[in-house]
Amino acid sequence: MSQLNQLQEKVLARQAVLGVIGLGYVGLPVACMFARAGFQVIGLDVKQERIEKIQQGISPIDGNEPGLTELLTEVTASGKLKATTHYGELSQADIVLIDVETPVDGNNNPQYVALRAACQSLSQVMKAGVLVIVESTIAPGTIDRLVKPLLKETSGKLSGQGFYLGACPERVMPGKLLSNLRNLSRVCGGSTPAVAEVMVALYRHIVDADLDVSDPVTAELTKTAENAYRDVNIAFANELALICEAAGGDFMRVRELVNKSPGRNVLLAGAGVGGHCIPKDPWLLAYGAQGKAAIRLIPAARAVNDAMPLHVAGLLEEALIEAGKSLSGARVAVLGYAYMEDSDDTRNSPSDTLIEYLKSEGAQVVIHDPYVPEYQGDVLVCLQDCDAVALMVAHQEYKSLDLEDMKQALRTPILVDGRWVFDAHAAREAGFIFRGIGQGR
Repeated sequence: MSQLNQLQEKVLARQAVLGVIGLGYVGLPVACMFARAGFQVIGLDVKQERIEKIQQGISPIDGNEPGLTELLTEVTASGKLKATTHYGELSQADIVLIDVETPVDGNNNPQYVALRAACQSLSQVMKAGVLVIVESTIAPGTIDRLVKPLLKETSGKLSGQGFYLGACPERVMPGKLLSNLRNLSRVCGGSTPAVAEVMVALYRHIVDADLDVSDPVTAELTKTAENAYRDVNIAFANELALICEAAGGDFMRVRELVNKSPGRNVLLAGAGVGGHCIPKDPWLLAYGAQGKAAIRLIPAARAVNDAMPLHVAGLLEEALIEAGKSLSGARVAVLGYAYMEDSDDTRNSPSDTLIEYLKSEGAQVVIHDPYVPEYQGDVLVCLQDCDAVALMVAHQEYKSLDLEDMKQALRTPILVDGRWVFDAHAAREAGFIFRGIGQGR
């Protein structure tokens, strides 16, 4: 029986030992779900503090993540999930999943520092016949151009003989980690069709949706393309909102009417696009062209979405001028620092862009976020003596705020809504100078 056939038999019997490198928003729920499915899982992360929490059954991920804390407690107590910082522990792994960050630099080129380190460290200890699956989102061609040579160089093993390779990009988002892992389809890109079939057998233990067989580059293209597609669609919505503002229209009403036409689905405009994926995955897709194709739409969409926090700043400045004040010297409360509602994930936060700009213009900024530890507290206390408030994240806590209570706390009743939380008419009736994205006056 071949190595791959033996591995597939172990996978079907839940006897394969799994390693998961990177225990963040992707790796931790993946490790927990495979552990609950009956596999022995070794989770590795370079952050000792994170490992110590996981070993105690404490999730290092805050925010609203249904079921994750309970699942982590269960699988650590059972011994099915063990967490470590030592790569040597992965020498017994039959399959290793790599879930590390893949950012881009100032020139929008992929930075594979974490991926390189993971591959180099793993290659020193990996057993013969191990299957390495990269779940991280990477530029098309990265498996062949980077991962395969790195694993071969240090281990001395050949791909297809000493080790096997696959790409199965994650499709999760904060707030829905376990649900997305279970219910969203996955692309199992194997270096050979036989490798892809082993991957399908593995993921079938935790995925109820389609598992599509492909090669690595197709898997890489699919993941980066789906996030680039969303980014472009958000950019259209944002640009439409700016046009509605300028023309004196209401974006939400226009959106509602457009979407009545079959096949139309204008997304929701907002104060910016954040997170680890959408701001950089379009650049990873573009990087896959390797300079052989002219890329025009992706940079344009990125420019529109990156500019939205600065548009909020412009609305703030406009409202302050109406109140007889200037941005310089104003005290501004920014509500929300995570990049999305009811999450603690602050990666590429649009609020950060807004805050830095406000400070550069001489404003004093106070920040509140119920999920980010350094910015927690009573939101009304945060608003005390502020000249304006900019709502940047639609956290559930903010949706229940009373306009009259807010007005009493503020020194100047200015409200700029970047996420469609407050009704414009109600805010103005309550005495606010109100500005909202996509809402003409």
